[in-house]
Amino acid sequence: MNDHVIDQGFDAYTDSEHAVWRTLFERQSKLLPGRAAPEFVEGLKALGVAADGIPNFEALSDILEAATGWRIVAVAGLVPDDVFFRHLANRRFPVTNWIRKPEQLDYLQEPDVFHDCFGHVPMLFNPVFADYMAAYGRGGMKALNLGALKLLARLYWYTVEFGLIRTEDGLRIYGAGIVSSRGETTFSLEDESPNRLAFDLLRIMRTDYIIDHYQQTYFVIDSYDQLFDATRPDFTPYYAQLKPLPSLSPDQVLPTDERI
Repeated sequence: MNDHVIDQGFDAYTDSEHAVWRTLFERQSKLLPGRAAPEFVEGLKALGVAADGIPNFEALSDILEAATGWRIVAVAGLVPDDVFFRHLANRRFPVTNWIRKPEQLDYLQEPDVFHDCFGHVPMLFNPVFADYMAAYGRGGMKALNLGALKLLARLYWYTVEFGLIRTEDGLRIYGAGIVSSRGETTFSLEDESPNRLAFDLLRIMRTDYIIDHYQQTYFVIDSYDQLFDATRPDFTPYYAQLKPLPSLSPDQVLPTDERI
């Protein structure tokens, strides 16, 4: 079975490509204090993801595996859904091995090594979040068989990619799509226009999302345990309950929503 794993090709990275990583890393590092979740910051430091250049996946994997049993595997880009879920279920996170061009610093249609490695990998250092990701992978394989992938994909989008968490010091970002984006880092927390709503599993799975603009709604968790506990039940009855219901637009607010 093709797992789409390739060699990272670490020695093939050019000085220009390492320079793009440095630019992205340095500018995000200036924005994240006081905005990023403490667990993200801790993971970034513990893994030694630094500004010098694109990290070596093998070296990162050795540290990560010792902490939470996860490893990084290099891929050329987006992989088929079943392959992605199988990797997650087996505690392997696929990371794209290429990096954007200098003229693409602020927007990409597909994730690159900065989004994947800087944005996603540090949170895998947190044991509870790491378990959530593995549980999501197992749930994904089941959702494929039940024809419910669209519903489950929304959960990933609004947590792993664009999630916020409520802390004693205020709202913080942990989603990879936010922490790796200069513009959305500030927009998600400081702009008055988006909705910030309390986490609600079934509500999230009804909600469409947008991929080419900042989010109009962010969902806020109280803890990573809340996320992990949400993946424990069998989703089969949830899918049956949700399939007949209309989708909600990305900017829609319901009377039952808790605004944060």
